[in-house]
Amino acid sequence: MTAVLLVAAVTAFAVLLPGLARPTLPFGVRITHDRVADPAVIHQKAIYLRLLLVAGLLAAAGVVLIGGGLVWPSVLAAVDFAIYLRAHHAVRRAKRKWGPGKREGVTVDTSFRTDPVRLPWPHLVPAAVVVAATVVAGLVRYGSLPADLVRFTGFGVDPDGTEPVTLARAFEPVLIQLGVVVLVPVVALVVLRARPDLDAARPRGSARRYRVYLRGVATMTFWVAGALTLGLAVSAAQVWHLLPANTGWRVATYVPLAAMVVVLVVWDRRVGSAGHRLPPEPGEEDEESPVVQRDDDDHWYLGGLVYVNRQDPAAFVHARIGHSWTMNLANPVTWLVLGAVLLLLAGALTGVVPERESLF
Repeated sequence: MTAVLLVAAVTAFAVLLPGLARPTLPFGVRITHDRVADPAVIHQKAIYLRLLLVAGLLAAAGVVLIGGGLVWPSVLAAVDFAIYLRAHHAVRRAKRKWGPGKREGVTVDTSFRTDPVRLPWPHLVPAAVVVAATVVAGLVRYGSLPADLVRFTGFGVDPDGTEPVTLARAFEPVLIQLGVVVLVPVVALVVLRARPDLDAARPRGSARRYRVYLRGVATMTFWVAGALTLGLAVSAAQVWHLLPANTGWRVATYVPLAAMVVVLVVWDRRVGSAGHRLPPEPGEEDEESPVVQRDDDDHWYLGGLVYVNRQDPAAFVHARIGHSWTMNLANPVTWLVLGAVLLLLAGALTGVVPERESLF
């Protein structure tokens, strides 16, 4: 049953994925506003959906008739991504046949540097309060802990596993909470200071929308931090035997995150990637500059996930899929970050960094 549900979840995500991008970025390909409803684009979207449904039905049938557990959802995810890439290349081929259009250019709004979007610190208060309450509860409880703790798995707990009490094990959920509260503002700040992805065809409207969008991204990021810390607090209470490690409380660990998923979906429906769903303000309805956004498709790979451009000094850029950012693989900063990640992975493999089954 779990495998069937995962197959359904993978298929649903793949179906929704193109809708997370702006209309001018179908399957990670940049097109102009007048081509959004082009028959070639509409046709590829229809083919994409049909192929996804066929793949999902075949995977579900494989789970039921053959078995194999979680192998089928994993294979389906790879197949769905291949279907996405097929649509990406098909739209690019159609784009080449359209011929030259308006003159290309870029737009720059210096107010993103002179008056940048600020971190919404009040929205981090709930996460900080949860962490503080968890710390206090842990300190009060530590002296009366039993000899064995419920085993912490990185976010939830293993009700059938126990570990001897040590200070590090007892406060591991709290340490992860602190890591979340410290790292999330850093990540949000990097996103806020990344180069804004504006539309040269509609410079004023896209700049205003993008500013609203960034505020929402930062706020949602802080709310996700609150959901994570609340789930970790429930896990900590189970580790410390303050709450029973039964199915109900284990499910409760994930309720805040599930609620945040609903909030994020509603927010996306109202705002959209880079704010493209926001209604225009007076004067923006007919905004149309003499240039269109520069075509930089040749610098994007894997359907708009990977960016490589030696001529671009930016290290972080908005990706072409949904509400995500990626790093310019031609920038030295990217290689420093990747080097640090590789060191952490090497530490995990050698046992220097403690290994957990899963964050969730």
